[in-house]
Amino acid sequence: MDLSQVKMVVTDMDGTLLNSNHEVSNRFFELFRELKKRDVLFVAASGRQYNSILDKLQAIKNDIIIVAENGAYVMREDEELLATLLPKNKQDIILKTLADVENINAVLCAKQGAYLTGESDAFAELLRQYYSAFEIVEDLSQVNSDILKIAIYHFESSEEHVYPSVKHLEDDLKVKVSGQNWVDISSPNAHKGFALQKLQELYNISPAETMVFGDYNNDLEMLALSDFSFAMANAHPNVLEVAKYQTASNNDFGVELVLELLINSKLD
Repeated sequence: MDLSQVKMVVTDMDGTLLNSNHEVSNRFFELFRELKKRDVLFVAASGRQYNSILDKLQAIKNDIIIVAENGAYVMREDEELLATLLPKNKQDIILKTLADVENINAVLCAKQGAYLTGESDAFAELLRQYYSAFEIVEDLSQVNSDILKIAIYHFESSEEHVYPSVKHLEDDLKVKVSGQNWVDISSPNAHKGFALQKLQELYNISPAETMVFGDYNNDLEMLALSDFSFAMANAHPNVLEVAKYQTASNNDFGVELVLELLINSKLD
């Protein structure tokens, strides 16, 4: 495996770069400085909102690209590179569908914040792990902001308790089980693969020059765009099947171990 030609590293956040305590390791930041010296572009690609990713990577925020909301929103410093909105009529259809699903919590995700109802204090508190900027409203259907996606949370299993009820929306929308507890619904092109393809075109970087890390189904499209695609040891079976390589778990520094190999491959 010759990594010497890699020009861009793209990594998911939760379950991948972040450990189970939602932390980025100090070792990663050390390795990032080495990547920067070697002109390797770094992209953080997550289902999280932009502000939340920014908080986790504050120390390097001016030197990275952020792909937020599963690819619907892409920023480099203060420059918006991509925004794929969810049309209002589609929002209404999704919310009507969700009204019949029990024990869920829905979040409208906008560029700089999110909206939820105040029905569950426990969910609002949990949401702070993923969304650093959100507002509690009485009725989600009355929100007028530009929406990027609708995220649905189930405290037990999104794949078992949410996905079957929204699967039929896949004909017109992107429906993704994005974590143990999350399902995300967005416009068809609002996914990490579409965002990564746009970045590859913008920076003239090929799949042979791209390294990608992921752990869940919302990473599948971007993993397919890299010759150096890595599944975490803790990854969903679908990711383990699609990725070309496997690394250690997010709690065992799986991303950092491969980045060390990448840096060593570029030593003079």
